[in-house]
Amino acid sequence: MSVAGLCEICERPDVDHTCDRCGRLVCDRHWDRERGLCVECASEVGGPGDRVDPENLPDGVDTYRF
Repeated sequence: MSVAGLCEICERPDVDHTCDRCGRLVCDRHWDRERGLCVECASEVGGPGDRVDPENLPDGVDTYRF
């Protein structure tokens, strides 16, 4: 999809995509084609290799340590 404006990450003028998650306008350099997300959202969401085993997740607020 071609859109008008600046990339909201690097401010380059050649914006070609809109992130499906956050709505940012981004250039090819900051677009994750496989996920349809900007690189920032893609890094937050993670991928198949980034999955955490549910057994290792905290089970409540009282398990967090600061």
